[in-house]
Amino acid sequence: MASPKEESVKRNSESEGDTESSEHDPHFEPIVSLPLVEIPTNEEDEEELVKIRARLYRYDTQDHEWKERGTGDIKLLRHIVNNSVRVVMRRDKTLKVCANHFITPDIRMNVHCGSDKAFNWSVFADFADETCKQELLAIKFGNPQNAELWKTKFAEAQEIVRTKCILYTQDQFSDDESSFTRSEDTETPDPKCADKTPDDENKKITDHDSDGVVLKLKELKVNSEKTE
Repeated sequence: MASPKEESVKRNSESEGDTESSEHDPHFEPIVSLPLVEIPTNEEDEEELVKIRARLYRYDTQDHEWKERGTGDIKLLRHIVNNSVRVVMRRDKTLKVCANHFITPDIRMNVHCGSDKAFNWSVFADFADETCKQELLAIKFGNPQNAELWKTKFAEAQEIVRTKCILYTQDQFSDDESSFTRSEDTETPDPKCADKTPDDENKKITDHDSDGVVLKLKELKVNSEKTE
């Protein structure tokens, strides 16, 4: 049987050994090194106008009910070249896209179910499922302040699209140019294309024929006088 002194020495040695083992942190070089891969998000040429956390819903026309589409950050992204603005939202953790559509000036942001924290709007072409679909979407924010901020930024984005987007400004320019061309055509008609009625043409032909008849009559009169 060991003495108390020997047991204490043994316990001290074991505790020192545990301390050394806990501080020891071996480092092993990996056998295969994996390079860091940057995955493009297709948002590199866009600037963020606003990003707010919210919950998104879509209306199922078959079941006739609202279904949750995802919770995450909804963003307004403005393209730095053509000034188009789109709505993009990704789900938490999985980062799967649950909303992806362009903003047009005719979209109406309506209050949803009388709530000051929710809106709904209809979009003609949403590409969240990588296919073009017409959707009726609803969004709910955590507080009325975020909801009001979203409504304000959405209206600003619509104004940007209406006044600066290439798609809409080109259409307006082409319409103005075509109307100007049409006005020029109507106001300055070609002088060579003067309006001539069939009666005028017939009159000219008749006058020409009558002159010829008069000349022939004069010739006959002169010849008859010579013969006499």
